[in-house]
Amino acid sequence: MKVLFVVPYPTGKAASQRYRVEQWLPILQKQSIGYKISPFWDNATWAILYTPGHTVHKIIGLLKGFLKRVWLLPQLGKYDSVFIHREAMPLGPPWFEWMVSKVFRKKLIYDFDDAIWLENTTTHNELATKLKWPEKVAAICKWSYKISCGNHYILDFAKTYNDQSLYLPTVVDTQKRYHTLKKQDTEKLVIGWIGSHSTLPYLKLIEPVLQELEQKYSFDFLVIADRAPDIHVKSLEYKVWSEATEITDLLEMNIGVMPLPDTEWTRGKCAFKAIQYMALGIPAVVSAVGANQVAVRSGVTGYTCKSDQDWYNSLEELLNNTALRIKMGRAAQKFIETNFSVAAQQEVFLRLFR
Repeated sequence: MKVLFVVPYPTGKAASQRYRVEQWLPILQKQSIGYKISPFWDNATWAILYTPGHTVHKIIGLLKGFLKRVWLLPQLGKYDSVFIHREAMPLGPPWFEWMVSKVFRKKLIYDFDDAIWLENTTTHNELATKLKWPEKVAAICKWSYKISCGNHYILDFAKTYNDQSLYLPTVVDTQKRYHTLKKQDTEKLVIGWIGSHSTLPYLKLIEPVLQELEQKYSFDFLVIADRAPDIHVKSLEYKVWSEATEITDLLEMNIGVMPLPDTEWTRGKCAFKAIQYMALGIPAVVSAVGANQVAVRSGVTGYTCKSDQDWYNSLEELLNNTALRIKMGRAAQKFIETNFSVAAQQEVFLRLFR
């Protein structure tokens, strides 16, 4: 069997693709399944894609990606399945997916981990967002052989169009990468967050809570991201995200946070930040929204919060109680190994190709 992975991003650059596609490739190799990865964006365009300006270079990158997709069509005969992560093209109708399914009659496996059937305009690419054609998601679901859904909210949407939809959460490799247990009896306490520029604004939701806690307790607030956060917190420490230092940086945290507003878009989030924290024995304090309520067992592996007071009480309790952090951290790591690890979800992933 040979599989063509049609993905948006250059390899090793985007978290969703690294964890929902790239980390599974060794599993395919063990099953003697061949594969090829075809990104839409090249490295040069990806480097400027979410920065203001560079319009000409972005258009050139878009045209290059389009031509790469056209060039793939005569090569489809070599593959048994075509696995599409999120979308084959960032703009316009799903012509490539239609060709794969209806003209070349290939098994189309569709994977997504956000509510991408909704419009989600950003300040950086408002025009591009209008051209994304979010209604194409429903059509691709109908044409697909199987659908891989990152959470139950996405699964419910996909099942309205295709009953061959599977729940496959975004997971971590607890054997090779996420296997260290955080030592919680540290002199310095660190509350932390990891993410990208797209979710940085959510930190504003807990800014008042952090400011209030700072008046009473000593801690650092560590942000690991591709861009500095715009929050006014005296304890703030910012680190540029790097795959090479990701685990080491995460292990600086005693407590991990994941604030979210309760919207249709955020209900499509897959709680991955919380999964990363807990895999390393770091209790997660999260908003009680969507998949967060599945990934975090409140009071056991962390806390789910519905109000500012919940956030304050949860963080205060963990700041003050080393034994509780240790107990929750151990329970969290075990919970992730059992439910949100590569080993735990391997069979579900392989079912996509059967």
